[in-house]
Amino acid sequence: MTLSEHIRIFKRGLALLWELSPTETVSRLLGAFVAAVTPYVSIWFSARLIDAIAEGKSAGTLALYAGLTVGLAFGLELLSAWLMERRRIGIAEYLNNAELRYARKAMEMSYSSIEDQETALLRERVRMESQVGYNDWYLKDTMEKSVRYVTQIIASVSLTASFFAIGSIALWMKLALVCGVALSLASGVALNTRSARLKEAYIGKVVDVNLSAGKLYEFMDDYSGGKDIRLYTMGEGVIQRELELQRTWALGWGSVQMRVSALAAMGKAPDCALRFAIYLLLIFAALRGEVSVGSIARYVSCVTLLLSAASGLVITVQQAAVNDGYLKRYFSYFDIPNEMYKGSLTVEKRDDNEYFVEFRDVSFKYPHADAWALRHVNLKFKVGEKLAVVGMNGSGKTTFIKLLCRLYDPTEGKILLNGVDIRKYDYDEYISLFSVVFQDFRLFSVSLGQNVAASTDYDQARVEDCLKRAGFDKRKAAMPQGLDTPLYKDFDKDGVEISGGEAQKIALARALYKDAPFIILDEPTAALDPVSEYEVYSRFNAIAGDKTAVYISHRLASCRFCDKIAVFNAGQIVQSGRHEDLIAEPAGKYHELWTAQAQYYTAK
Repeated sequence: MTLSEHIRIFKRGLALLWELSPTETVSRLLGAFVAAVTPYVSIWFSARLIDAIAEGKSAGTLALYAGLTVGLAFGLELLSAWLMERRRIGIAEYLNNAELRYARKAMEMSYSSIEDQETALLRERVRMESQVGYNDWYLKDTMEKSVRYVTQIIASVSLTASFFAIGSIALWMKLALVCGVALSLASGVALNTRSARLKEAYIGKVVDVNLSAGKLYEFMDDYSGGKDIRLYTMGEGVIQRELELQRTWALGWGSVQMRVSALAAMGKAPDCALRFAIYLLLIFAALRGEVSVGSIARYVSCVTLLLSAASGLVITVQQAAVNDGYLKRYFSYFDIPNEMYKGSLTVEKRDDNEYFVEFRDVSFKYPHADAWALRHVNLKFKVGEKLAVVGMNGSGKTTFIKLLCRLYDPTEGKILLNGVDIRKYDYDEYISLFSVVFQDFRLFSVSLGQNVAASTDYDQARVEDCLKRAGFDKRKAAMPQGLDTPLYKDFDKDGVEISGGEAQKIALARALYKDAPFIILDEPTAALDPVSEYEVYSRFNAIAGDKTAVYISHRLASCRFCDKIAVFNAGQIVQSGRHEDLIAEPAGKYHELWTAQAQYYTAK
């Protein structure tokens, strides 16, 4: 990494810290300055007090020096304590904003990036690196240390400058001392560079181990996995696997730390030798009467702090340089662009509802995939029709819906709305046309009403109506707080746990509440019991109303309620038409699927 790149990343890092919490940034840096200055106040006035005693100064002078020593130190301690409290407030602000930053990025990304495995691994890696101290946390630490060490170096040099004016100490001794300081720093640089590379190499080597251990922890911590763990007696195996991963990491890290400790011990030798030489020089000058007792105390303390600060600053700069590599990866995640073309055309509003959707020779391949998920799909249907999409698992049904909703754009071909490529429409306006219930929908640990409305503010009567149309009204009536009943117990001990079928009905009510022209149901009855499934089927037309309904299902009985059926197989539409026409084709895929399912419902 070039120097200019290090500078660019550092400046961007500073802007990030300020964005996440100005309070913590300011209080942390001021706190570092105060902490660095505090010992020098005691060193200076203590030295003056010792000299005053040796010179036989008056009791008033001695009391003044003692009072200044204690009083200034006390004042600085109070200031430091206040800054620490401000820092704690800032840390809370920082943590919240850091999490919100990940959330905002997830919402701003194109859906293709969200589903992309490489993006997911990158996100997990930068979060893991942040948790162990790299990225933004390490940047805060290095900034704080830099302020402290630079302040200490300036203060130490200021208080020891007179040392070089001592006549009894030869020039060559002074030059040798300076060379010794330079040698000590140089050896520290070399050894710390080696240590940093050892750590960095090991952390990069065990990324997969850490990610696996993290995912395993999530599985064990998630209550929904508790049923499988208990019923299949997986507990011991899961724990053993976690222990294996932790043991693998710990053994390797222990070996690295032993080598790092050995390097650190080597770095102490020149430092100790240099301090011993300083003591000898000061003793020599004191014996000649050119250095007072107080000055000896001041020089020894300041030189010791100077060496420590200089060494610490070098290490901090090295650590910051290493962390820049992690920050670069961190920023690379947040720099992932949303390449989804937004468009600008307004979706035409027609009084006659004569809208047509057309897939024109559409093919699609997921990012980094070799196989085509859809191939040469051609389909046209009128807005207001009920379209059923059927086929085996993996035949391309859900991918078809993702393309229709513009979660992805076709790799080849076009999707048209009223003859216009949907990519040309304003993106937000276009996706507002769709209410969708996907198989992997999510409900949230908020109230029932907020789940249906997808908002904290909602029309209560409208929510009630949507729940009734979705078949959830009886269950809602039994809930203790009605629409205000919290779902799940993540945040409220009185939360209500609901079944998969009940959750599916709430998701359907949410789709109805949005009241979009298109309603898309991806296996809407998969988790329902046969009675509830029949209710949804029998009221399907009433639920959809005059909306365009696209209905994905494995259960072909639902297709009889639809105006058109598209049969998918291996990413292609192999048949399309009405139920009666398709069932009349014995050689067709639809007839094959229908017959395969019908045998389970035919009396033997």
